[in-house]
Amino acid sequence: MSAFASAIDALFADPNIGEDALWKAGGVGAGLAVRIIRKSPDRMADFGDSRAVLPTVGIDIRRSQAATITEGDLIMIGAETFKIIGEPMGDALGLVLACEALIS
Repeated sequence: MSAFASAIDALFADPNIGEDALWKAGGVGAGLAVRIIRKSPDRMADFGDSRAVLPTVGIDIRRSQAATITEGDLIMIGAETFKIIGEPMGDALGLVLACEALIS
């Protein structure tokens, strides 16, 4: 295992950063337990001459746990359910997939 993979594993395992979640491929089935890192950056959206700040949810997941995660899959974090929108984007090292999600 590379130093980068070890560092990523440590980040996801850290209870202050990573969270336990359940990944449901296609939104069905029992699901698979995974560790995720949730991000909630605000995003600016233009509407004509106006601008609005929209809350977004980003979910990072290790490729080793969910290599086939795709649009339409569900991530359940506690009582919250998020639907993956768009195709997840991989990082340069191929270790993490960044997903954009909406509360479902």
